[in-house]
Amino acid sequence: MSDYENIIYEVKGPRANIIMNRPDSLNGITNAMMRELYDALNRVALDQDVRALLFTGAGRGFCPGVDLKASTSGEAQEPNRKEYFHISTLLHEMPKVTIAGVNGACAGAGFGWACACDLRYATERASFNTAFLGVAISGDMGGPWSLPRIIGAQRARELFFMSEKFKADYAEEIGLVARTFSDATFHAEVDAIVDKIAAKAPLAIGEMKKNFINAENMPLRDYIELETERHSRTGASEDSREAFHAFVEKRDPVFKGR
Repeated sequence: MSDYENIIYEVKGPRANIIMNRPDSLNGITNAMMRELYDALNRVALDQDVRALLFTGAGRGFCPGVDLKASTSGEAQEPNRKEYFHISTLLHEMPKVTIAGVNGACAGAGFGWACACDLRYATERASFNTAFLGVAISGDMGGPWSLPRIIGAQRARELFFMSEKFKADYAEEIGLVARTFSDATFHAEVDAIVDKIAAKAPLAIGEMKKNFINAENMPLRDYIELETERHSRTGASEDSREAFHAFVEKRDPVFKGR
């Protein structure tokens, strides 16, 4: 299911896939691709049936940032819009679990998008680079906001100020990615993770995601009040009762989202 030219958008039950689909450029970014990503991510955010999103790239690359050949070719591109830069906001804040499947080169704005996701998994051949200083720009897509929260302030600054390529094993070592997988098993492993998360209770997983977002900017006392209200409400849900019964009866729960 896709209405786009530069990305593939699919919904399969409780999971969605958004695949950047410009493999000839390793999924380099154009204004049209940003428009399509912004539109598709808004669709996912509003889809009550979706619990988890896989965000990845077609072919050998995840996303190396802007398509430099396209941007310097002299060919006219459609106008960009300020709201498209909130792709990172959507990936970070939507009440779904967002999972970056880093299947190759991940740099620049693509690096920022991966950092905005809740979870990141990489293939062993993936490479990473903040990249912006290499082309003499200060950067976009929220990397300096998200990366220190993942790996710490000093290390995040070093990656941005040094602007050097690094491999997936180092990304795992510093906690940027949760796990790396071999090229042969990467897609199957990541799909299994997305499916497992998407099978969780829809009310609970959506409220848990909101907990993490609220915890970023609330005092602990205020956060505990909000968390407790959500905990009590989801604990009284039909889905929670079903989960308890399923556990006792040693079967898979059937959630209804209420």
